[in-house]
Amino acid sequence: MTAREIILALPTRLKQDEAGDQSGVFQFKLEGETGGEFTVTVADGKCDVQEGLQGEPSCVITALATDFEDAELGRTNKQMAVMMGKIKISNLGAMLKFIGMFKDIEAA
Repeated sequence: MTAREIILALPTRLKQDEAGDQSGVFQFKLEGETGGEFTVTVADGKCDVQEGLQGEPSCVITALATDFEDAELGRTNKQMAVMMGKIKISNLGAMLKFIGMFKDIEAA
């Protein structure tokens, strides 16, 4: 799976029970051939993904598309990727809530 495919598939991985009262706008800036810029909006128990950057983000995630793919597909540890600066997150608290609202790719 490419970074773009991972982001576009987020609505299918949303945990309805976890996302019910959560909301936020998350911008992903994934550099490289398999990435792109995306806005993921979670509100009212729904997830919407748009290509491009829109709205005022709760959190901005910046990475090389390949590093993002490695973290999402379990080839590298997500926490280590963040600690090593391979994945940059502007609002860790918002990102932790975001992560909890989605099933892992293996479980999807």
